[in-house]
Amino acid sequence: MDFGGLNYYAIVLAAVVSFLFGWLWYGVLFPNAWMAAVGKTEDELKAEGNTPLPFIIAFIAQLIMAWVLAGVIGHLGTGEVTLKNGIISGAFCWLGFVITTMAVNHAFQVAKRALTLIDGGHWLAVLILQGAVIGLMGV
Repeated sequence: MDFGGLNYYAIVLAAVVSFLFGWLWYGVLFPNAWMAAVGKTEDELKAEGNTPLPFIIAFIAQLIMAWVLAGVIGHLGTGEVTLKNGIISGAFCWLGFVITTMAVNHAFQVAKRALTLIDGGHWLAVLILQGAVIGLMGV
């Protein structure tokens, strides 16, 4: 088996794109639905503190996620780091690792199904976007 390699510019861009997508998903498309799903109001969230720490953690996590996804895609071999394979790999990683762990956690937390759908949809789009960026930019 041969390794297609890593493109660190693609990894950073994939993390930035997916981080910005999070703002669109939670800040523009589903802010009220997400707050209802977690059972909090905007005032309650503001009262808990307005710290940049969750955003820093989110970006670092997405950077690591993009790096690992690039490694998974790179393991397909030389010439296989493509848009199609990036998207498929992102979707498979979501199905096998992300939504399964979220479903288990949310079941034990007795979280609303809407929260699983909102968060799960976000992470599916993140991994597809990251796979697309990594696949398009190649190695």
